[in-house]
Amino acid sequence: MDTYLEFAANHTLLVSALLFSFLLVLFTELRRKSQGITNIEPQDAVKLINADAVVLDLRSSEAFARGHIVNAKNIPSDELTANQDKYKKYKSRPILAVCDAGVASSRAVDTLRKAGLENVYGLKGGIAAWTQANLPLVTAKKTKNKK
Repeated sequence: MDTYLEFAANHTLLVSALLFSFLLVLFTELRRKSQGITNIEPQDAVKLINADAVVLDLRSSEAFARGHIVNAKNIPSDELTANQDKYKKYKSRPILAVCDAGVASSRAVDTLRKAGLENVYGLKGGIAAWTQANLPLVTAKKTKNKK
């Protein structure tokens, strides 16, 4: 115990930085826990989708056409904030927000939760994490009508 106190006395800057880092991590984790889980892993997202979740794809229509999750609705993030009342009809169903890397979906989750929706989650890592987990994407191919 004396060696720890001696080390702390000789290296106050290091010990202070360590304590500050520990308290910062503790604070952010407690804040995240109090707000509820907002970002989920792709495997948990599959379970949520199988439980009849609504998937909101916040990417551009071009990115959506290149590949999206099955039955996803393409709503650019700027339209999402403008039409929050439109999504109140999904209040009874879980909502999964998806973007490219998980940043825009986190903001969308916060926005929708502030609007009164409770079961809103973001895909951690976005479509990039989804494809990295080898999960399927649907591409929007134009098909010819057969007569």
